Amino acid sequence: MKKLRKAVFPVAGFGTRFLPATKAVPKELLPVVDQPLIQYAIDEARAAGIEEFIFVTGRGKGAIEDYLDKAFEIEADLAEKSKTALLDAVKATKLPAGAAAFVRQQEMAGLGHAVWVARHLVGDEPFAVLLPDELLWNPANPCLKQMAETYEAKGGNVISVLEVPEEHCHRYGIVAPGAAEGFVTEVKGFVEKPKAGTAPSRLAAVGRYIIQPEVFAILDAGKTGAGGEIQLTDALAELIDKQPFHAQTFDGVRHDCGDKAGFIQANIALALERADIADEIRAFIRGL
Repeated sequence: MKKLRKAVFPVAGFGTRFLPATKAVPKELLPVVDQPLIQYAIDEARAAGIEEFIFVTGRGKGAIEDYLDKAFEIEADLAEKSKTALLDAVKATKLPAGAAAFVRQQEMAGLGHAVWVARHLVGDEPFAVLLPDELLWNPANPCLKQMAETYEAKGGNVISVLEVPEEHCHRYGIVAPGAAEGFVTEVKGFVEKPKAGTAPSRLAAVGRYIIQPEVFAILDAGKTGAGGEIQLTDALAELIDKQPFHAQTFDGVRHDCGDKAGFIQANIALALERADIADEIRAFIRGL
């Protein structure tokens, strides 16, 4: 079993739910309190031991590369003014030299297509996929770290899941479950966005994956699924019974930051955990 070293971040989407803001600012750089969504995903990957970070970008997403670069002017100004805490925060956003790679997705053809675009950078290794607009919050034990521990124990493929209300199952890829052991459930099958009343469980995939490279041979076929797009879950379903496959129920709080209400809720929830602003935010909420 090969070590998990690489992670893919699909960040090419237009962010249409947040227009007009995303005309100029990539959705992944929208801040939750004072840190952009992409930084939460990067920090989660680092906590799981990821060494190489692959960003699948698109037109208008150059600001993500700039964000991950060294900010010479800002750092010099902060150093001159002895703003040490802010300087440390800025420096912490940089990845080691050569650790970040960028590849462009030239058409929005689905998550499976975005992952396939990264195939040459991933190579013949297991890799993680993190969707930055899914903020899976457990700073003490981040989601991908939980999954990596399961991967080390069981090998194969691991996805993160959460139980969702039955009436919401049609929005997600739903797991057909096998045997369960604590937070880990064997995956017997997948149904992408099942019709009402047909879901095999309420375990929904929520934007974190550890995948074996054999998935690329399946994605090569370009087979489309729900919504006329190349669905990652459809490709993963073909690995079931060929490789170990497990679902890790996330122990933490999920914030769907691809949704306006979820994004605002995430800002409030994380602000209330911050000692520097929690009292002010709580007083404001009480006064509404």
